This record gives sequence, C-alpha cells and structure tokens, in this order.
Amino acid sequence: MTISTAHQQAASLRAAALGAQGTRPGANAAPGGAARSLGFEAKQLRANLIERDGKSFYQLDGYASVVEKPYEIWDMFGGYNEVIDARAFDKTLAADPDVAFLVNHRGVTMARTTNKTLELSVDALGLRSIALLNPERQDVKDLVLAIEDRNIDQMSFAFLVEEGEWSDDFSEFRITQLDLHRGDVSAVNYGSNPHTSIAARSREIMSDLEHLPLGAARAAVERLNSRLRGVADVPTTSAPTGRSFALLEALLDMDQ
Repeated sequence: MTISTAHQQAASLRAAALGAQGTRPGANAAPGGAARSLGFEAKQLRANLIERDGKSFYQLDGYASVVEKPYEIWDMFGGYNEVIDARAFDKTLAADPDVAFLVNHRGVTMARTTNKTLELSVDALGLRSIALLNPERQDVKDLVLAIEDRNIDQMSFAFLVEEGEWSDDFSEFRITQLDLHRGDVSAVNYGSNPHTSIAARSREIMSDLEHLPLGAARAAVERLNSRLRGVADVPTTSAPTGRSFALLEALLDMDQ
C-alpha cells in the first residue's frame, strides 16, 4: 500500500465518520484534540551576544512555526495533511499573550513576553521568536553551546486550536485560528512533544517505526491488527494508521 493510497483510504473513513456526526467540510472540528505542540526544523536558529540598556543578553532568533506549508499528522483514521494559515496568529498576537521561552517545553522560563524579553511576530515564513536570555545562567550557556554545535536545530511551540476547517475530501485540515496564551515557544531536541495530543505524538511514533527491529515490527503488526479487529467497519487491511502498516509491511517484506 502506498502512502498516497493510505491517505485516500483514511480520508474516506474520516469523511464517513465525520459526515455521520454532522460535520461538514469547512466546519470547526479540530482533529486530535485542541491542545497541540508542533515542531519544525529551525536552520535559522542562532544566538548572538548583544548589549541592551547597559545589560548583556544572548539574543536567540528563530522560527517556532511555519505557515502555509503542509505537514503530515495522524488521527484515528490515518494520515492527513495539516496547514497553519498565515492569519492564524493574528488574533492571539494582537491580544498580547503570555508566552514563555523554554527548552523542550519544560524547565525554568528563560524569556517571557510579559517582561518584554520575548518578542513574537509573524511573517511570510512563520512565527518568529526573538528571545533575550541572561548569559549568567548556566542553562542559557548550555543551550547556546548546543545551538552553536548544531546539536539543537529545531523549534516547537505549544498552543490551542480555536478554529479550523477540513478540505472537501477530509484529507487536509487548515488551522485558521489558534491561541498562544499560556503556551510556549521552545528550542527542542526533536520537533514532537510526547506529552501533548496523540495526533502530534504520532508524528514521532511514525518516524520511530522506520527504525524498528524486524521482530518488534512483526509484534507491532500483530498488536495493531488485534486492536483493529475491535473497531467496527474498519478492515484491518486498510489500517486507520495506514502509514504504520505500510512501513511495517515494507520492513517485513525486506526480511523475506
């Protein structure tokens, strides 16, 4: 099964299920729950030592999100594309949200919008983050070294989905409005946060599947098939987690 075929089958299952619930294309029905954390490669993430108001800061400049660029994500039916609309940040940024700059979405706050050490804006590329960090802090020194060594080259942001819409065939979800208040932007080791919605976590799971040992791959196929036997009207051969079966079956084929 190809990835495109898996997406088509997932879209058909999604259309049938959401249609039965009275959900129409264009309706506000955020998949995978409202809470999200998404990560993106941040090649432009850089740290520079600057002076401001007689004080020294490390200025970390990078993009915590992209806009108008599809990325793959999963729900109970399988894979689909999601897009963050270029205007999705307008309302939340206009409301001066309280947002923290963190590392891996946890730890002690390094910068914050409320004290003007974190500035957020949106341009044609995405959500730009400019954070001013205290160079006397050891965790800041460690982060700067990790960035300079390119051990950290991704950023992520945590937010709530407020409004969105499905495409006509339920193969793409467009986030049209989100809320950053009490969320964060983070420099991260990897782009997915395993402590948020399962839809976001699935991106990391799917990546890990490509590196499963063959014995574990077989066990995963058996476990997923067993789980799917209890899901009404979902044939195990057209997995709602379509890409997982495609990858696992490919791994098994290689071992024949």
